Amino acid sequence: MNDTPTPSYAIDELAALAELPRRTVRYYIQQGLVDRPIGEKRAAYYTASHLEQLLTIRKWQHAGLSLERIREILAGPDAGMLPPVRPRGAGTVEVWSHLVIADGLELTLEPSRAGMSPEDVRAFFRGVTALYEQIKQQGNDHAKE
Repeated sequence: MNDTPTPSYAIDELAALAELPRRTVRYYIQQGLVDRPIGEKRAAYYTASHLEQLLTIRKWQHAGLSLERIREILAGPDAGMLPPVRPRGAGTVEVWSHLVIADGLELTLEPSRAGMSPEDVRAFFRGVTALYEQIKQQGNDHAKE
C-alpha cells in the first residue's frame, strides 16, 4: 500500500513550477486546455496532472505550435504523444525559417515539420555555418597551392 500523499498545489505554486504567469494558467483553464482545479474558490487546488498538462502545452508552444493546434492535439486520441504534422493542402499557411549562411547561400526549413525546437534550429544553423566556413577555408587553401 502506498501512503505517499499526492502532491497538491495552489495556483501560485503551480504557475511557478510550470514557469508561467498565474494569468496564463487561468487563461488555459478558461480555454479548456487545462482541467479545472479540484474544489472551489480558495479551497481549489491542482495536482501533478495539471502540472503535466501545463508542461505539455509549454513544450508544444516552444516547438512553434499555436494554442489552436495544441487544443486539436489534446482533443485527439494520442494527446500525450508528439503532435502529428498537418498534411499540406491548398490554402495552407506555413511559417518557414530562412537561414542566411552567406551571400547567395540560404537554407530554408519549417521547424515544426522537421521536429526541431528553436534551440535545435540555432544549433543546426551554427553547425551549417561552421561547415560552410570550413569548406570555404579549404577552397582558399587549395587555391593558394
